[in-house]
Amino acid sequence: MNSRPILSIGLISLYCICILASAQEISGPKGDAPTEAASTPTLPKENQSAGAQSTLIVREGTVVKLKFGQSLSSKLTVDGDPVNLILDEDLRLGEVTIAKAGAEALATVSHAKKARMLGRGGELSIRLEYVIVRNSRVRLRGTKGKEGQGKEGTVVALTILFGPIGLIKHGKNVEVTEGTPFVAYVDQDFVVPECL
Repeated sequence: MNSRPILSIGLISLYCICILASAQEISGPKGDAPTEAASTPTLPKENQSAGAQSTLIVREGTVVKLKFGQSLSSKLTVDGDPVNLILDEDLRLGEVTIAKAGAEALATVSHAKKARMLGRGGELSIRLEYVIVRNSRVRLRGTKGKEGQGKEGTVVALTILFGPIGLIKHGKNVEVTEGTPFVAYVDQDFVVPECL
């Protein structure tokens, strides 16, 4: 006769415990009510500003003012010799200087011939390679518009480029003096790497 009330009290207690446990799971621990802001991570301010920076691109055809970092002579050079060049003026994109005057650039002798018999003059051509911009190589060419594909469009015949100005013909050999300026062009679009 006494077992029924005890059973009823036990069921009621179990029911109350279940309700309390469910309520705690929904609300979470005291003082830690979940918020929408806490579930969304935020970037540090330095990352936000870095992401907001605009990408700098040197466009194909951009003028690059160079000068020879060495003297050249068709009498002394051979095909394949490296030619040291120097950036003559800062290379800028708007207000940003991406390479300072004095930056290294390189070309290669693509064709060299000494002066020959019967009054035939020397010949000298170079193939522009690159200029250094923020430790990266920006490909160059010798003409404003593209001519052909690949490196063929970057060959500069120095006799045509300079004519009588900047060239001294000693014994009809082509000679270029150190510091002689000339203009090159960016060969393809180049994304400037960010400063580290």
